[in-house]
Parts: sequence; structure tokens; C-alpha cells
Amino acid sequence: MQLQASIKVGSIFPGRNPRSYFDPSEMAELEESVKSKGVLQAILLRPRDVGRYEIVAGERRWRAAKKVFGDDYEIPALIRDLDDGEADEAALIENVQRANMSPTEEAEAAAKILGRCQGDRDEAARRLGWSRSTLDKRLALMNCSEKVRKALSERRIQLGHAELLAVVTRERQDAVLERLLSQSVLPTVVQFRGQLEQISRSLGSAIFDKGECAGCQHNSGNQQALFGEAISAGHCTHGACYDAKTEAVLEAKRVSLSDDYPTTRIVRPGENFTLLRLVADGDTGVGEEQAKACRACKNFGAAVSGVPGKLGNVYPDLCFDAACNAKKVALRIKAEKDKHKPETESAKEAGKKSGAATKQAAKAEAKVQDSQKVRDYRLEVWRKTLRRELMVDREKNLTVLIALSLSGNARHISDSKLTKALGSLMGQEYASFSLKTDEAARVVSMADEAIRDKMLMGLAASAADGVEEKTLVQLLKYLEIDIARHWKLCEDFLKLLTKSEIEAVCDEIGLKSSMGGAFAKAMSGKKDELIKLLLKVGSFTYEGKVPRSMRYSAE
Repeated sequence: MQLQASIKVGSIFPGRNPRSYFDPSEMAELEESVKSKGVLQAILLRPRDVGRYEIVAGERRWRAAKKVFGDDYEIPALIRDLDDGEADEAALIENVQRANMSPTEEAEAAAKILGRCQGDRDEAARRLGWSRSTLDKRLALMNCSEKVRKALSERRIQLGHAELLAVVTRERQDAVLERLLSQSVLPTVVQFRGQLEQISRSLGSAIFDKGECAGCQHNSGNQQALFGEAISAGHCTHGACYDAKTEAVLEAKRVSLSDDYPTTRIVRPGENFTLLRLVADGDTGVGEEQAKACRACKNFGAAVSGVPGKLGNVYPDLCFDAACNAKKVALRIKAEKDKHKPETESAKEAGKKSGAATKQAAKAEAKVQDSQKVRDYRLEVWRKTLRRELMVDREKNLTVLIALSLSGNARHISDSKLTKALGSLMGQEYASFSLKTDEAARVVSMADEAIRDKMLMGLAASAADGVEEKTLVQLLKYLEIDIARHWKLCEDFLKLLTKSEIEAVCDEIGLKSSMGGAFAKAMSGKKDELIKLLLKVGSFTYEGKVPRSMRYSAE
């Protein structure tokens, strides 16, 4: 919904503006313009309470109008229904396009947009209308300390100065900034870069093996000995080499986590909104059942820090889908509020029936996004299951065959598979597409009744490989096929999972509790050994235990 209207200034309040600093001289100029011409360009609002509106974009124009004309002035506005994420995106884009926005303000809002894009920098850059390099530079500013950000927002330092400070650990930035601003003339960015290169790559804080650095000509300690220059020892002056060695260690750490988690990432400055700690309780908790289920989600994982000062630190048990996490938290909060609502007369009348429905709803909320590998595997299992059921039940087979024809899905019947099957039954070999219709009819007429009957049964079964997943699930549900009769926990399935996903599955089907203390010990070992142990637990009955990720009822 989008409406154009004139809204009284007093009915409007500031929103989630990425702009935090309003230059006094620029505001004075804007106020003079508004005083003489009024507000010409509409501001963007979203409705909140009845008769109240929140500013999405245009706070400077609103502030100027409020100061010049007061609360009764009617300002031109576009009113649009937006959620928080959409409002953030609209505010950032509008402010960027209008210019005069601080790079640090752009960085903070861009980090939120990146979170909405699940860490996809190319998509975030596309939405913002920026080049990828511009986005990367802005996000790097998120590693700047508060004092550095403020100095940049207030134009006391240049963007280049802030970009250089961003690669220094936060603990040292404020001291360097103070020395920078204390100089009678602000050094140029080029001059400042030369000064920083002497301190920005400390060998003492390097995370890689420094054995090769001892005799390296780029080790500042060796340079001091050779040239007698006043460069403190223990720093690398070959940035490319230092950075390459650091990246190699970060990547090795990330790869080492890939057997344990579905998603592993190296997290850079500015990516703080792309990941969240997965917790069951507290203000950001998703609930106990959902937290367990989330461990099997494709967006559950661990991060390796690529942030200066925290290089190489590993952060486990994270959610990399901020939007989904927010929805799960909202569902948990709603469920808790509903649970504590005072009973009305109608609720009392509903009694136990209402309570049962609430429990069922709570269970239904525990949903996750399975990895593509798991989705592909279970789809093949479902297709095989449907084929087997159709080949042993004539009545079901005929029903499905007619249903496929009526719904336009008969096109999925595979002529190549039927031709191969006919050749096998007839003791002949027929090339697919080589038989004309009359030739095919003569071949079939020579087959006995048993062969023709099998071929007829094969019509519907062959379509199981071609129908879309949605149609396949509809057939499985209609026929009430029990996956547990055709599948049980196996090596092929477990090999597709990471250790966190394996733990979630074992917890769900009861294998974890059946193993007791032995489960934790098994989880501490290698994945291949873990799988072997899980498939030979004598006290556990594997038949009939189908995890959520394999059940079509969950679709």
C-alpha cells in the first residue's frame, strides 16, 4: 500500500534513521530554503499507531519544517506499509542517493541490509546501487571504534583516514586517533598510511607460524638492525605476505569446522548483522524445541573471526539467517504471551481441547531449512517408496494413473523406462524413441497377459520419477504411505549430515538418550567413526524411527 498525503508535522516522529549526525550549517541552509519555499519533496512515512506516523526517509526536511513552521504545518508525504527491514533499506537508499550522509552512517545501515541478504555481499550491493568495492569499504568501517566513527561523521578526519584505522585493533585506534588530531596540520591519507604501516601488522599478534619471519628482510626488527632507522621491532612491512598467511590460517580453521556444522564462514568487519548466537532462552531465545531443531538447519553453523583484534577466534552455535531467527523469537514470545492470557468463558468452555491445540501448535513451530543434499536424498527416497507401493497395489496404481491423466501429469510417464522394461520382460532390446506407434502396438500384442499387466502397472510407477515434488507429496499423503516401512536410519543418510545435524536427528528419534553418556564420547570423535557407532546401538530399535527431515508430512 502507498498513499500520497499531507500530514501534520506534530503527527510524525523520527524512526530508524541511519543518519545520526546533522551538520549545523547544512541544516541552517535547509531551514532557509524551507522558510522561503516550503517542503517540496515528499518524505517517506510508515503508519504506526492510529493517526501517528514514523519517518522512514526525510528526517532533515521534517526537522526543518518543524523548526520553521511548527507542529501544525502539513508536510507532503508518501505513506507506505513497511516492516523494520524494509524501512531500514528504504532509509539507507534514500539517504545515500541524496548524498551528504556520513560513511559511518552508511556502513551501519549497510551492515543491516547485508544481514537481510544472509551475508550475500553481491546482493546487498545490488540493492543499494553500489559497486561491490564500495560496499566492502563501507563494511570495513564497522571495525572502527566509536571515537573514530564520530570523528568521521563530524568531518574531523577524512574517509581514507578511517579506512586505514579500521585495520588497526580497536584497542589502539583511539590512541592513534588522538595523536592524529593533535597534529597542527592533519596528515594526508598517503602520509598517514606510511605511519600506520609501521604498526598495523604486528608479528606478536600474528596467528600464523612465524618461523619464516625470523630472517625475513620485511621484518622491521631486521630492518632496524640493517639501516638503524627508528622502527619498533616486531612488525611486518610486507602487507601482501602477512595478509596471505593470515588468510590461509583462517581458511584452514573454517574447513576444520565443516564436518561439525552445515555452515562455516570467515566473518569480516560489518557482518555483525549476518549472524546471531542461537539460544533457547532470554530476550533473543527461540524456545527449547526450536533451538534443538535449529541444529539441523542449513543456516546453523560456526564463524571464524576475520576482524582485527579477534583474528582466528572461533564462535560456535550460530544462526546465519537473521530474518528467520527474528521470526522464531517472535513466535516464542507470542506463544508465551498466549500461554499466560487469562481464560475467557469461551476458552474455559473449550477446556482441554484448547490446551491440546496449543501444544500441537507449539510443536508445529519447530521448523528448519534442510540442506540441499538432504532435500535431494529424501526426494529420491520418496520416489522409490511411491514406485514400490504402486507396483504391489493394483487398486492404488489404477487410481494414481487416472489421477495423473486428469491433472495433466501423464506427461511424466517415461517412455524410455517403459521401453527398457518391456525389452527386459520380452527378452529383447528396444532403443528408446525407435518404435513407431504401430510397431509398439505389435510388440505389445505379442506379449502375454502377465507382461502386459506389469507394463500397465509400470505406467504410474514410472511417473513417480518425473512429477514435481509438490505433486509427489500430494500422492504420498493421499495414499497414506508410511515411510517407516521403506526406510530407516542408514549410513548414506548420515554421511550427508554434519555432526550438529547428526546430533539433532539422534536427539529427535531418541537415539541420543538411548546411548546415554556414550553419545557425548562418540560425538567427540571423527564423523566416520561416529556414524559406525550410531548404527550399531544394541539397545535401540531403528525400525519405525523416521526424523522430521525425511517425513513428507513436514512439507
